[in-house]
Amino acid sequence: MKKIYSTIIQFRGSHYDFGYQQGVELKESLILKNRERQWKVRRARFVLDEQETKEMFDRFAPAIWEELCGLRDSLEWPMQKVLKEFGGYRLDYEKSGCSIVTGQDYFIRNYDYHPKTYEGRFVFYKPTDAGYAVAGNSQRITGRSDGINEKGLVMGYNFMHRKQPGDGFICGLIGRMVLENCSNVDEAVRLLQELPHRHSFSYIVYDTTGKTRVVEASPRGVEVREAQACTNHFEIMKAENRNYLKDSQRRLDIIEQANLSEGEQAFRLFNDMDKGLFSTDYKSWAGTIHTAAYFPSEQKVWMALGGNQKPTVFDFAAWLAGQDEDRDKIYGEVDTDIPFVHMDENATWFRK
Repeated sequence: MKKIYSTIIQFRGSHYDFGYQQGVELKESLILKNRERQWKVRRARFVLDEQETKEMFDRFAPAIWEELCGLRDSLEWPMQKVLKEFGGYRLDYEKSGCSIVTGQDYFIRNYDYHPKTYEGRFVFYKPTDAGYAVAGNSQRITGRSDGINEKGLVMGYNFMHRKQPGDGFICGLIGRMVLENCSNVDEAVRLLQELPHRHSFSYIVYDTTGKTRVVEASPRGVEVREAQACTNHFEIMKAENRNYLKDSQRRLDIIEQANLSEGEQAFRLFNDMDKGLFSTDYKSWAGTIHTAAYFPSEQKVWMALGGNQKPTVFDFAAWLAGQDEDRDKIYGEVDTDIPFVHMDENATWFRK
């Protein structure tokens, strides 16, 4: 078993200042050192046009562009490099797993991915210039893989495939846009229908009214359906699905047959390693790294790194009221010897 951690990031201020502060903290980090080495063997399969990218941010997320500018200035990087690392537009995404369920005031998700991509950052951010305050796990620094905002909207996404990518934003950046700009499920659905999508994902959105929608999104279309459970296949746009769906359907069946009545029961179904949802298939980009639970009515968050864990509990409502989180890390352990990009020197693609 490998002991791991996520760093708790807290910031209140403008997007530019937040970007600048993150750049200061990242400048000598293992995240950037490892990613620099990773790029040497993983050739970028996209072309970034800075003006086109800025125009897309100006249309959908001008404040996040300011955050990118802050990162540029503190890291002293050319904007092209900032966009390649953090821009979330026209970037590539590897395969992954993930399972999500919603119920009576709960949203539970397993984030299944590869350790060499996991940043280990749980972020509390309250902007003073534009957008809602959000608490959630970061992805590519500026993105969010899951989270909750001050209005009680919760978002998480599940990977479908990355074939035939389009000109658009990647999942993490889209998740961030939804959480910072939407107050409820209806607003989130409208934004997801309008945004250009780079790859094919399901975005699951849930709010304080108990409404859940699964938004099936690809570069070729967007469809919306009602469901409380989602894994890694589309139900409407079936032509977009991968050929192998057996494991995705297996996990969906487990969730739908569980007869879940409350959030703690759902959390244990997802996090306990003997229930069939938690995965240790890290080498295949599908091992469960974290289980996150969001409770919108009381603005509480549970986070667990690895399986069979007691969750770390956060009071987002207290943080919104000005009470800083006094812990600086979330701790856990996973059943793998693969290095993590944020805490190991050798998290490159040269080694196992």
